[in-house]
Amino acid sequence: MGALARGAFTPRQGIVETMPHLSGIWETRILWNTVGDWTLAVVAFLATFTFLPLLTKYIALRRKRWHEANTSQPVAVEISTLLVERTGRLFIWSVALFFASAQLVFPHRIERALEVAIVLIFWFQVGTWAMATVRFAVGRRQQQRAGQQPVLAGSMEIIIFVAGVLIWTMALMLALDNLGIQIKPLLTGLGIGGIAVALAVQTVLGDLLASMSIALDKPFGIGDALAVDDIAGTVEHIGVKSTRLRSVTGEQIIMSNTDVLKSRLRNYGRMRERRSLFQLNLIYDTPPEVLRAIPQEVRRIVESQPNTRFDRCHLLTCGPTALQFEIVYFVTAADFYVYANLQHTINIALLELFRERKMQFATPPLAPTPTIPSAHLDTRSG
Repeated sequence: MGALARGAFTPRQGIVETMPHLSGIWETRILWNTVGDWTLAVVAFLATFTFLPLLTKYIALRRKRWHEANTSQPVAVEISTLLVERTGRLFIWSVALFFASAQLVFPHRIERALEVAIVLIFWFQVGTWAMATVRFAVGRRQQQRAGQQPVLAGSMEIIIFVAGVLIWTMALMLALDNLGIQIKPLLTGLGIGGIAVALAVQTVLGDLLASMSIALDKPFGIGDALAVDDIAGTVEHIGVKSTRLRSVTGEQIIMSNTDVLKSRLRNYGRMRERRSLFQLNLIYDTPPEVLRAIPQEVRRIVESQPNTRFDRCHLLTCGPTALQFEIVYFVTAADFYVYANLQHTINIALLELFRERKMQFATPPLAPTPTIPSAHLDTRSG
């Protein structure tokens, strides 16, 4: 009792005495802000940088399970989960930095540097989202038109390239506008400079526009067999500037897109059926009853083969040295090897028919052997 009367220390007195001390620490200023402000900023940064990665990882895992189970989702859900999955770590870091910096006060230069960094990262992420949306739309288009994959394979790359140029240009312009930079004078300067650049690289721009025309009009696709004037080959790649063909002899042929579109194309890759025309030349001594029977015999031989449709067989020409039959039939398969095998089999069957009927092919007369005039002979002996 005596000790208490003399003012001895009590727990309650210790708490009361330490409160002003803690309050002083909380109000202590470090780098233009108090300890309390720094504490709130750190808490906001850690909370944001912890919650957002967990959320994106969870949504990405759910999306992966949907694809593994082949579960279809509404388009809005597909796009939303795709954009969350495409959210970069740098963007999450900038969001956390934004919430943390909102609790603090910095000098103008530091605030301006933070603002520039956050704005640039934000619009970079927006461009990434836009490109992911374009690729999603292209992939969905390819799935809907699965039967035209070779046609779409080359054109989709061109569409994605052009869309990428437009998206990143718009993202850069909007980022500069958000930073307070006047973009109208910049656009004017770019327009004047663009005219000069366009005149300097008009060939490249012509090929670029030609590639867009190929992408939109789709005159051919990867895997199609083309004949471009006197050049023939299979399309291997359709690029922004050139189209690459693989010729039948093995070498790669590179042609500019402008030259391809200016030429007359024969697209054998989209051939539904192949028309075959050939002639039979018989000697004039062939009996008329045999000539009358030939169309029916040829029809029988052709129709006995698979993937064929007989059209006609007529004695059309009585030539100077032969009776000429013209035969036309269609191969209902577009593959050249199918046609070659069928023609091979039909030719052998016709030879067997001619041997059986004792018919003879007409052969052109041999050219006379040139003789040497006697005046040019060397008659000297020895």
